[in-house]
Amino acid sequence: MTLEAVRYRRGSLQILNQLLLPQRSLYLHISSVRDGWRAIREMQVRGAPAIAIVGSLSLAVELHGGKPRDKEGLATFALESLDYLVTARPTAVNMARAARELSDFVASEVKRPDSTAESFKENLISRIEAMLEKDISDNRSIGSHGAKHILSAAKTEKVIILTHCNTGSLATAGYGTALGVIRSLWSMGRLEHVYCTETRPYNQGARLTAYELVHEKIPATLIADSMVSMAMKEKGISAVVVGADRIVANGDTANKIGTYQLAIAARHHGIPFYVAGPSTSCDPALESGEQIVIEERPGEELTDVNGVRLAAPGIGVWNPAFDVTPHGLITAGIITEFGVHDPRELRKVLAEKACFKR
Repeated sequence: MTLEAVRYRRGSLQILNQLLLPQRSLYLHISSVRDGWRAIREMQVRGAPAIAIVGSLSLAVELHGGKPRDKEGLATFALESLDYLVTARPTAVNMARAARELSDFVASEVKRPDSTAESFKENLISRIEAMLEKDISDNRSIGSHGAKHILSAAKTEKVIILTHCNTGSLATAGYGTALGVIRSLWSMGRLEHVYCTETRPYNQGARLTAYELVHEKIPATLIADSMVSMAMKEKGISAVVVGADRIVANGDTANKIGTYQLAIAARHHGIPFYVAGPSTSCDPALESGEQIVIEERPGEELTDVNGVRLAAPGIGVWNPAFDVTPHGLITAGIITEFGVHDPRELRKVLAEKACFKR
């Protein structure tokens, strides 16, 4: 049974506090948009799909339990809340895209002459709730498409996968993207082993991916980020599969810091390199990765561990949370719920699926 990062029922939202994993499993109650913003900003919830879902659901629970308002007041509150939620973490596009689509829905609903404050609220909450189910369905499709594509090129009966950061149930509504591909391979009986990086400086791989793999009894080994080239040389890696926080029009991809160097090392060793993410992680408004705003995190994440200073006092710190992998290094393709695509053809494919409406 996969882990639940998000527990939701109408009017109630709880999230698994990922800052405490793997030592403690504690669910936090989210009762307002401000609670949702804080949980995203402080990385109690993280992962591009999960950020969008938790942010949007925080609006749903506040709408459900909030003070009575007229239709116009509800619309103003919803639009202001969505704009606010986007500011929590700027690099992952999923929250911005969800906010844009929900804002369009709000604008349309409020103009309907037959809508009331109650019907407006009900329709908006239902719209948000549908995002939760769709994310799980999309992740399962990603897992299936990715697993089949990897196996089609595999030279062995079972494959060995290297992954980076956390892209599983803890980063999504459930199942996962890159880790969903790994889950699919495991369920097919075609996975031999997984190597996951620790993902410094926030250690999402060591704390979260390793936790998920152990929980599901998938054979796996944790390695330091600095060991990836050696692992590719010595451990028979069949493919590298990573997630995505933003995929722009030309296929350049922003993901957790350290992804870029994995792609370079995979190219050198002739190992297929995949990016896995739902179409909601795609941003056609940006032509290339150079336009992506890269979030920079507090220096203490690099200098301290659990509040204990490790680095020399007075040293400067640069702590970008993400890097950008050029599309030319994504040699095996980008995996979405629609299939596996050449990065240069992604915009065309998704336009045909009506994913890039705006």
